[in-house]
Amino acid sequence: MRRLRSSHVVLGGMGALALTLTSCGSSEPDKRCVDPLTREVLPDYKCRDGSGSSGNGGGSGSYYYGGSAKNGRVDGGSFDKSAVQRGGFGCSGSGGG
Repeated sequence: MRRLRSSHVVLGGMGALALTLTSCGSSEPDKRCVDPLTREVLPDYKCRDGSGSSGNGGGSGSYYYGGSAKNGRVDGGSFDKSAVQRGGFGCSGSGGG
């Protein structure tokens, strides 16, 4: 039988701790570009600011935060970024944004 050295166990534990900290550290929820009326997922360029003189960028979509996409439509999130909080592995979900 092979015994693990204590340094292997410590390094493995540090990796798990790093994963937990990085997953909790992000305060940005997932976002998707969505048609605000139909809630259909759109290409990201449709949500970019279209105020430039070139007319490119569309601007017909809005970012939808959190939730999930199913059959090309989103559900379970919000157009209001502050209404959605993100929590990863080991997070309480009460962190701010």
